[in-house]
Amino acid sequence: MNTEPKLEDLLEKLRPNLSEKDLEDIKKSYLFAYEKHKGNYRLTKEPYITHPLNVALILSDLNVDKTTIMGALLHEVINNAETTEEELEQTFGHEITCIVKSISTINKLELPDDKESSAIYLRKVLVGLAEDVRVLFIKLADRLHNMRTIWAVNPEKQKKKANETMNVLIPIAHRLGIYSIKSELEDLCLKYLKPDVYEDILKQLDATIPELEDVLEAMQDSISEILMEHGIKFQIKSRVKSVYSIYKKLSKGKKWNEIYDILALRVIVEKESDCYLTIGLIHSKFHPLPKRFKDYIAMPKENMYQSLHTGVFGIDGKIFEIQVRTHEMDEIAEKGIASHWSYKEQGTKKIQNIMEQKLEIFRNIIDSYKETTSDLDFAANVNADILGDLIYVFTPRGDVVELPKGSTPIDFAYRIHSKVGDTTVGAIVNDEIVPLSYELHDNDVIKINTNKNSTPSKEWLDFVKTTAAKSKIKSYFSKQDRTDYILNGKNILDRELRKQKLSFNEVFSEEKLAKILKDLKMQDIEDIYLAIGSFRYTANYIIRLTTEEKQNVTDALIEKVSNKNKVLPKTNNKNDIIVGEYNDILVTLAKCCKPVKGDNIIGYITKGEGITVHKADCPNVLDKTERLIAVSWNDNGDNEYYTDIFIETLNDKNYVTDIINKASTKNINVVALTTTDNAEETIYNLTIKVKNVTILNDFLDSLYSLGFVKKVGKK
Repeated sequence: MNTEPKLEDLLEKLRPNLSEKDLEDIKKSYLFAYEKHKGNYRLTKEPYITHPLNVALILSDLNVDKTTIMGALLHEVINNAETTEEELEQTFGHEITCIVKSISTINKLELPDDKESSAIYLRKVLVGLAEDVRVLFIKLADRLHNMRTIWAVNPEKQKKKANETMNVLIPIAHRLGIYSIKSELEDLCLKYLKPDVYEDILKQLDATIPELEDVLEAMQDSISEILMEHGIKFQIKSRVKSVYSIYKKLSKGKKWNEIYDILALRVIVEKESDCYLTIGLIHSKFHPLPKRFKDYIAMPKENMYQSLHTGVFGIDGKIFEIQVRTHEMDEIAEKGIASHWSYKEQGTKKIQNIMEQKLEIFRNIIDSYKETTSDLDFAANVNADILGDLIYVFTPRGDVVELPKGSTPIDFAYRIHSKVGDTTVGAIVNDEIVPLSYELHDNDVIKINTNKNSTPSKEWLDFVKTTAAKSKIKSYFSKQDRTDYILNGKNILDRELRKQKLSFNEVFSEEKLAKILKDLKMQDIEDIYLAIGSFRYTANYIIRLTTEEKQNVTDALIEKVSNKNKVLPKTNNKNDIIVGEYNDILVTLAKCCKPVKGDNIIGYITKGEGITVHKADCPNVLDKTERLIAVSWNDNGDNEYYTDIFIETLNDKNYVTDIINKASTKNINVVALTTTDNAEETIYNLTIKVKNVTILNDFLDSLYSLGFVKKVGKK
């Protein structure tokens, strides 16, 4: 009997929630993938198309959007069907292409060993590469189907994939709140990591399942009768606890007969108030276990899970775990954040509040990413603010606020509102005054004291935890510094004009001002004040640009840096690059050759952009001798620099993970990675960050220790 899924199975599951146009787009993506995978088979002997189709079917249970389903169907066409990104973009557009591209990159990553640090690193990289959270949904569903069919691979690979799933992917499923996938993955991992333990638990369960099912049915009937008597609309589900959850209890030292919650019932009601009424009615008939009642409605878990939990002595004196929740709470419990992607109904206020906070956290991290320099910094922020340990605290009105563990009252204040954070002067936690650096804990009630005349302190940056708070504090001081620089620059310019007995209106006539702004690529007179106040240019330099005899900004700069009567010691220089005695010249590193500290360098005087520093042998400046100037590295600088390298390898397999692991052992940040496949080799193009050319060369030399590397070099 053929049990392979069909496209129609998927369309039927999606039809209640999607339009016919959406279904046509999904059908188009399926047919595209079908043609691309035609003739290819999995190790299970099934046609390859069954894998992406099963991944889409898993995701269809989560109420995800059309784009996620299409991405699932297409997620292997780049890696396993030789489809180009250009072809994909022309056929399905940019959004789908970005999702498939991210999945293709992520699927090349593997956990190199069993170390916890490796798992954390891979989790960070994975999350960092998943710019769209839907990529993570697809990756989890992809792994679930692969784990369901992992019996087809050798035992060594079974264990490796199970270990990677347990340490890298299950924590992500937990944080996203996708319980249905998380629970099945846990059971499958246990099956392959500890087969004897798994089989032993199954045997003990199987020995009692007929009896347990009879007791569950009787308990279900009894609770149903109580609820119907009181006119409560409900659904009720029963289950025997999962193998993995029983294993966790046993591994903590409990004996089989001490595991009280093997039998579980879930009651789903219409309203939040019905949840509490239902628990009360159950407790009135069945004696509750002490200290087993948990209210996750008032205080949701970190993954937005809400429910009431209790344990009772039920039918035949057996102990039952009972959960009571609304339909939406059940949706979130099973499907997590994925269910919100297309969820249209009004939710409870608390859930909307938590969801908005999560989305706001994502937005803040993405905003801060625009200002940061490293993709791995971004991944670290996501790991800390989204996937790290979380706490739940309260406003004085009882509103729930979600924060990363280790957060302070300042983090709390900025989560409430930027203005609250900026004007914070004190904090009261649980009716006690605490320092602003105080570490908050679960269930704390925080009151923030503000003063409209107060401003942030730079010292806050030493202890705040959240990306949002750091970003907003830095933003405040950036704006404040700009204001101060502008005022300072105006004063300096006014003094210099008086010293030279010049009139502002004469020096900065409309025509002359327009020319300076154009030459210096500035917007208005405030930009000139800012440049002077921040010591980018001197006031005298700006004035000289307006004089008849020195109209050319490039000539003025050449004259300026050519005057070498005085040379300051390097220790006084605040720039990475030293240009004679001058601290007030804009210096940038050329993007064409990306010099690294220690490279031989030369300066090129540009029009309006100061000096651009190139490698001495950069072809872009070899024929421009009239504007070249000697520059040198500041020995006291400690910054990191971007540079591009290539790694030429054998093309017998994918080596992305090996390369990233080698970079990690050398503390090299890999910012971007692309591949080019030729007939005889694969070329990996990397953008990395290093402190100097010595560290760079050491890393390049170390790559030759990888047996598959044929050639490496700087680009």
